[in-house]
Amino acid sequence: MKSVSRFIVSFILLAIAGQFSIVAQEVERTVYVDASVFPIYGKAIENTSATYERLPQSLEGVIRKPVWDLARHSSGISVRFRSNSSYIRLRWISSGLNTMNHMTDTGTRGLDLYSQDPVDGHWRFVKSARPARDTLNDLKVIGNMEPVMREYIVYLSLYEGVKRLEIGVDEGSVIDQPALDSPKKGSPIVMYGTSILQGGCANRPGMAFTNIISRRLDREVINLGFSGNALLDYEIAELMAQVEDPSLFVLDNVPNCGHEVIDEREEKFFRILRDAHPTVPIVFIENPNYPHYVFDKAGAADMEARNAFMRAVYEKLKKAGEKRIYYIKGDKMLGEDGEATVDGTHFTDLGMMRYTEYVLPTLKKALKK
Repeated sequence: MKSVSRFIVSFILLAIAGQFSIVAQEVERTVYVDASVFPIYGKAIENTSATYERLPQSLEGVIRKPVWDLARHSSGISVRFRSNSSYIRLRWISSGLNTMNHMTDTGTRGLDLYSQDPVDGHWRFVKSARPARDTLNDLKVIGNMEPVMREYIVYLSLYEGVKRLEIGVDEGSVIDQPALDSPKKGSPIVMYGTSILQGGCANRPGMAFTNIISRRLDREVINLGFSGNALLDYEIAELMAQVEDPSLFVLDNVPNCGHEVIDEREEKFFRILRDAHPTVPIVFIENPNYPHYVFDKAGAADMEARNAFMRAVYEKLKKAGEKRIYYIKGDKMLGEDGEATVDGTHFTDLGMMRYTEYVLPTLKKALKK
């Protein structure tokens, strides 16, 4: 009899739960809006191969295929909107199901939602949209909010492309263009580099250092990081040169370049940027002193050789009269406790924060001048 009673109670509870679920579905009527109608940040030029990709279609078959494929990842791209909805849903289609053994799926294929604090103006993390084991994702990111107007940013996936993104709000609420120009759009910082710059291995998109820098400086930052492929392709320099009214160029390519590549291509890459933008500051950044170089003496020697060639290019340019150039050494970038990487090379969120704090003084100085 006890087991029968338990069965009846369980059945009743399930029935009640089902009724609540039906009621909740009736109350929560979501209206979806295509995110592409809102301002999109982080693209070097508007006319890219697809809405949330990073290179123009004209470069397909021209630039090296690994760079083209990586440029289809949505790294550094974000969408701005505002709404007074009591909840925010995100529905997106990923280009694939990329997964890696040293990075979370939330970082590779997920999204991040941030909202601006109305008091101090800082951008505050709300919650992540964790991806499903499918290319189609539909997730309530945050709920139970007071229905007041808020400004939002959605940061897109770092190591996968977003083919389509929709923002869901409750029926009867307002979703509209942002009222505030924050981060400031126009006069962007354009950063070129490796897998680390692309976002490896941030736990979530908002923690890629290009996105952190954008929030800290309240300025649009363009992420031209290409995992394992920052080999100073001149087509990328020419794309950077096409950016309208850039405020700063940052070259952080050393971890992917042997010293021969730096010696052969760095100055010409620089010259493409300088000829197009004679007064825009350009920052060179060395290879970080990775924690395992304490033990790997051959690796440490290789790093020192790469950095020496980068310094030589910088010094040559200085002697030639270039005045709007800056140089950031890499020896103290990650701290000295060895705790800022996931695998000895790629940054954890701690590494992303340390990098940001390390380079910001130079970036601010360059922007000020």
